[in-house]
Amino acid sequence: MSVYESIIKGLNEAIEYESGTGNARVVKCTVNPVPDFQADEIKEVRLSLGMTQITFAQVMGVSVKTVEAWEAGTNKPVGSARRLLSFLQSDPGMISRLNVISA
Repeated sequence: MSVYESIIKGLNEAIEYESGTGNARVVKCTVNPVPDFQADEIKEVRLSLGMTQITFAQVMGVSVKTVEAWEAGTNKPVGSARRLLSFLQSDPGMISRLNVISA
Protein backbone atom coordinates (compact mmCIF):
# COMPACT_ATOMS: atom_id res chain seq x y z
CA MET A 1 0.00 0.00 0.00
CA SER A 2 1.39 3.40 -0.95
CA VAL A 3 1.55 6.34 1.43
CA TYR A 4 -1.25 7.98 -0.50
CA GLU A 5 -3.46 4.89 -0.22
CA SER A 6 -2.71 4.63 3.48
CA ILE A 7 -3.70 8.26 4.06
CA ILE A 8 -6.91 7.84 2.07
CA LYS A 9 -7.77 4.67 4.01
CA GLY A 10 -7.22 6.47 7.32
CA LEU A 11 -9.35 9.43 6.26
CA ASN A 12 -12.15 7.12 5.14
CA GLU A 13 -11.99 5.29 8.50
CA ALA A 14 -12.22 8.64 10.31
CA ILE A 15 -15.26 9.63 8.22
CA GLU A 16 -16.93 6.28 8.96
CA TYR A 17 -16.24 6.65 12.68
CA GLU A 18 -17.63 10.21 12.78
CA SER A 19 -20.75 9.19 10.87
CA GLY A 20 -21.31 6.29 13.29
CA THR A 21 -20.81 3.53 10.72
CA GLY A 22 -17.23 2.63 11.58
CA ASN A 23 -15.83 0.63 14.44
CA ALA A 24 -13.27 2.29 16.67
CA ARG A 25 -10.85 0.26 18.68
CA VAL A 26 -11.54 0.74 22.37
CA VAL A 27 -8.79 0.09 24.87
CA LYS A 28 -9.80 -0.23 28.49
CA CYS A 29 -7.22 0.41 31.13
CA THR A 30 -6.90 1.53 34.69
CA VAL A 31 -4.80 4.61 35.32
CA ASN A 32 -2.92 4.53 38.58
CA PRO A 33 -3.46 7.62 40.73
CA VAL A 34 -0.80 10.30 40.73
CA PRO A 35 1.17 10.01 43.97
CA ASP A 36 1.51 12.88 46.39
CA PHE A 37 5.04 13.99 47.27
CA GLN A 38 6.31 15.40 50.54
CA ALA A 39 9.13 17.97 50.66
CA ASP A 40 11.77 15.43 51.72
CA GLU A 41 10.73 13.02 48.95
CA ILE A 42 11.15 15.71 46.30
CA LYS A 43 14.59 16.57 47.59
CA GLU A 44 15.45 12.85 47.65
CA VAL A 45 14.45 12.49 43.98
CA ARG A 46 16.55 15.51 43.05
CA LEU A 47 19.58 14.31 44.98
CA SER A 48 19.27 10.78 43.56
CA LEU A 49 19.64 12.40 40.14
CA GLY A 50 22.70 14.31 41.33
CA MET A 51 21.18 17.66 40.39
CA THR A 52 21.23 21.14 41.79
CA GLN A 53 17.92 22.90 42.29
CA ILE A 54 18.66 24.94 39.17
CA THR A 55 19.17 21.91 36.93
CA PHE A 56 16.23 20.07 38.50
CA ALA A 57 13.98 23.08 37.88
CA GLN A 58 15.01 23.11 34.21
CA VAL A 59 14.30 19.39 33.88
CA MET A 60 10.91 19.77 35.57
CA GLY A 61 10.03 22.87 33.52
CA VAL A 62 9.48 25.06 36.55
CA SER A 63 11.29 27.95 38.22
CA VAL A 64 14.00 27.51 40.82
CA LYS A 65 11.70 29.28 43.31
CA THR A 66 9.11 26.57 42.69
CA VAL A 67 11.62 23.80 43.48
CA GLU A 68 12.73 25.70 46.59
CA ALA A 69 9.10 25.99 47.72
CA TRP A 70 8.47 22.29 47.09
CA GLU A 71 11.53 21.28 49.09
CA ALA A 72 10.67 23.68 51.91
CA GLY A 73 7.13 22.31 52.08
CA THR A 74 5.65 25.73 51.31
CA ASN A 75 4.03 24.52 48.10
CA LYS A 76 3.30 21.10 46.66
CA PRO A 77 3.64 19.97 43.06
CA VAL A 78 0.38 19.37 41.22
CA GLY A 79 -0.78 17.53 38.13
CA SER A 80 1.84 16.70 35.56
CA ALA A 81 4.70 17.74 37.88
CA ARG A 82 3.63 15.02 40.33
CA ARG A 83 3.43 12.46 37.52
CA LEU A 84 6.89 13.45 36.25
CA LEU A 85 8.30 13.20 39.77
CA SER A 86 6.89 9.68 40.05
CA PHE A 87 8.51 8.74 36.72
CA LEU A 88 11.86 10.15 37.85
CA GLN A 89 11.58 8.39 41.20
CA SER A 90 10.94 5.00 39.62
CA ASP A 91 13.32 5.42 36.66
CA PRO A 92 16.04 8.03 37.21
CA GLY A 93 17.77 7.05 33.97
CA MET A 94 14.85 8.12 31.81
CA ILE A 95 16.03 11.70 31.48
CA SER A 96 19.28 10.58 29.91
CA ARG A 97 17.62 8.04 27.62
CA LEU A 98 15.12 10.66 26.46
CA ASN A 99 17.89 13.21 25.86
CA VAL A 100 16.45 15.66 28.37
CA ILE A 101 19.99 16.20 29.60
CA SER A 102 23.37 15.63 28.03
CA ALA A 103 26.61 15.00 29.88
